[in-house]
Amino acid sequence: MGEEPYYGPDFGLLQRQDPELARVLLDELDRQRTGLQLVAGENFTSPAVLAAMGSTLTNKYAEGYPGRRYYGGCEVVDRAERMAVERARRLFGAEHANVQPHSGASANLAAYAALLQPGDTMLAMALPHGGHFTHGSKVNFSGRWFDVVSYGVRRDTETIDYDEVRDLALRHQPKLIVCGATAYPRLIDFSVFRGIADEVGAWLMADVAHTIGLMAGGAIPSAVPHADVVTFTTHKALRGPRGGAILCTDELAARIDRAVYPFVQGGPLMHVIAAKAVGFAEAMRPEFAEYARRVVVNARALTEALAAAGMRPVSGGTDTHLALVDLRPLDVSGAEAERRCAAAGITLNRNVIPYDPEPASVTSGIRVGTPCATTQGMGPEELREVGGLVAGAVCRPGEAREIRERIAALLAIHRPYLSEY
Repeated sequence: MGEEPYYGPDFGLLQRQDPELARVLLDELDRQRTGLQLVAGENFTSPAVLAAMGSTLTNKYAEGYPGRRYYGGCEVVDRAERMAVERARRLFGAEHANVQPHSGASANLAAYAALLQPGDTMLAMALPHGGHFTHGSKVNFSGRWFDVVSYGVRRDTETIDYDEVRDLALRHQPKLIVCGATAYPRLIDFSVFRGIADEVGAWLMADVAHTIGLMAGGAIPSAVPHADVVTFTTHKALRGPRGGAILCTDELAARIDRAVYPFVQGGPLMHVIAAKAVGFAEAMRPEFAEYARRVVVNARALTEALAAAGMRPVSGGTDTHLALVDLRPLDVSGAEAERRCAAAGITLNRNVIPYDPEPASVTSGIRVGTPCATTQGMGPEELREVGGLVAGAVCRPGEAREIRERIAALLAIHRPYLSEY
C-alpha cells in the first residue's frame, strides 16, 4: 500500500502531548543509566521486550483462553498467547503453562485457589527468614485465608532446616507445602521437599520468582521436575516484562487455568503476554545460558568483596544471584545503609536477616543482586569493585561524591540501552 507500518509508540508525540509525563520517562531512564542498580529483583529488559509491551496489542480485550474467548477479534492475540505458552513449556520442560497472571502475587493467589480451600493448612517459609509475604503473612490474603505453618533457617548455618520442615509437615499435615524465597542466597533442595510432600500427601508448590531465570539458563537446578506447581515472575533474572506465570502438571492444568480465569483475573494483558513470549524466546538462546552463569559468578565476586570489607554474608556466601548481608558488625542499620548508598548513586534495599532484632522498617541487613550489572556487561572484576563502592558508601558516607564519580566512570563503559544485549 506504500504506507509506513505503525505498530508502536511515538515518543515525540508523547513529548508534545504530555511533556510532564514524558519528563518522568526520561528521568527514570537517566536514573537507571547513571546509578548502580543492585536490587536483586530488577533487571533491564531487551529493547525487543520493550517494543512488544508498547504495542497495539494492549487494545484487545481477550477474556478466556486461545480459541475460547468471550470477545470476538482475538484470532491475532491468540497467536501471541499460544507462542508464549509453547515457549514457556519448551524452555522449562513443563507439561502445562499459564502465562496470564499479572504478577507473581496473582500467580500465587491462583495456585492457592486451585489447590486449597479457605482454612486449609499450608506450610511455607517465614517472611523474616527469606520467604515472601504471599507465603502466609498476616497482612496478605495468604495469611488471612489459610492456616499457615512457617518454617525457617537454622541459627547456626542460616540455611533451611529440612528436619524442621519434615517435623512440621508430619505434625500439621498440610495440604500444600510451599518452597522458594525472596531473600535466601543458597540453593533449595527441591527433591527433599518433594519427598516430604509425598510423605504427608501434600501438593508441592515452588515459588521461584527470584531464581527462575537462573533455572532457565541452567545455572542452578530446576524446580519443575519436582513440584506439582511452579509460580514465577517473568522479570528479575529472567529479564522479561513485569508479570507472572504458572507451570504445572497436566493433572492440574484445568484447575490452574480456571483459577487464573475467571476466579482471580479478568482480561489478560495481551501486550505483556506478547512480551513474555519474546522473553522466553530470548532465554532459549545459548547466550542466555552464559548470562545466567555469569550472574551467579558475579554474585559470588560481589559477596566476597563485601565480606572482605567487614560486611558479613548471611549463610557465609551465595549460590544464586543475590546476597543477604548482616550489617551488625558495622553498627549500621539496613535503612541507614540504604540511604547512604542512595546518596552515592547505588540502589539496593534494606532487608531483614534471620532472627533480626530490628523491625522490618529498620532491619539489620541489606540485599544485593547482580542481574542488572550482568546485563550491562560487568564481570567479576567490576563486581569486586562494586563491592568496594558499596562498602565505602555504607562505612564512609562523607565520600559519597567521590564514590559517585567512580560509579560514573564504571557506567561510562557499562551503560544500559545504548546497544542490543
